[in-house]
Amino acid sequence: MAQPAFASPAAAVSSVVTEPSGATIPLSRLAPEAALRRLELTIVRRLEGFLQGDHLGLLPGPGSDSSDARVYNPGQDDVRRMDWAVTARTTIPHVRDTVADRELEVWALLDATPSMNWGTGGVTKRDLGIAAIATVGFLSQQMGDRFGGLIMRPAGLRRLPARSGRTALYGLLRSMLAEPIVPDGTKGPMDLPQGVAQMARSQRRRGLRVVVSDFLTPGDAELDPAHAPAWERSLRRLAVRNQVICVETVDRHEIDFPDVGEILIRDPESDFERYVNTSDEAARLRMNAASAAQRERIRIAIRRSGCGHIQLRTDRDWVQDIARFVLAYRRVAGRLHAPPRGVSR
Repeated sequence: MAQPAFASPAAAVSSVVTEPSGATIPLSRLAPEAALRRLELTIVRRLEGFLQGDHLGLLPGPGSDSSDARVYNPGQDDVRRMDWAVTARTTIPHVRDTVADRELEVWALLDATPSMNWGTGGVTKRDLGIAAIATVGFLSQQMGDRFGGLIMRPAGLRRLPARSGRTALYGLLRSMLAEPIVPDGTKGPMDLPQGVAQMARSQRRRGLRVVVSDFLTPGDAELDPAHAPAWERSLRRLAVRNQVICVETVDRHEIDFPDVGEILIRDPESDFERYVNTSDEAARLRMNAASAAQRERIRIAIRRSGCGHIQLRTDRDWVQDIARFVLAYRRVAGRLHAPPRGVSR
């Protein structure tokens, strides 16, 4: 299994023994552009906007994609757009409209709550999520496209305005890396369901939305996929008008508990804590089974919401994982992001 290039034994030990005090990934290693140059993130939902771009729009206008046919208006329509097939069937001259190409507006929601500060591979889940945002930013940027960010802390959301260009994207990533670490036990009114809901309310223009989180809700011990997580309803509403990709960040030892004797397991976002003997193989198997069921419930809920889903681990090369996702995403994006009946694609 490939290890991250920045990982070291000292960094791995430090990330477990002490709470992180800053970013664990330098800005220069967030997303190597050379490795992403041949990839492109598929956008299948129609976009709205005011600037010309490279993506399919909602309204008629100058573009290369055909729209509906309508009756020819002499002196106003270009005869080069004449639809001869419809004209022959109706015996009335018709022209074929085109759909305006629009710019893409991408917004990324970064979960910066205390549970994202964990990481045993020399990198925290929070910084792995920032690396995923960087990769999506480089993959989705074309002419006129804009990228903005929302940082979700227990106290509220911080908005980073959407701007176009690589320089603006690097500035956004730098701001995310410099965001202060939220200490364990910090309480506040903001959680993932409210963060996703506020993202849907505040960003009205259709586009690509990226939600980066571990999708763990404090106090939620449910493992049955039939019981929807608290954030699923907000995610469904966000996906009605937008193309949504969920990036789930996990650590290896959250899904495969190591044999390290008796340890204290503590939830950084609640008062739960318990000693567990990981040398007991039966106990370790039960914890692994519960963790696997928890992740499967998250996967099913995301798919049920009509969103793309990629799982990144702190002990793996995220660039390779995202590249594999992008290549497979091209085949399924059209079916996966089909809008509800009555909603324009």
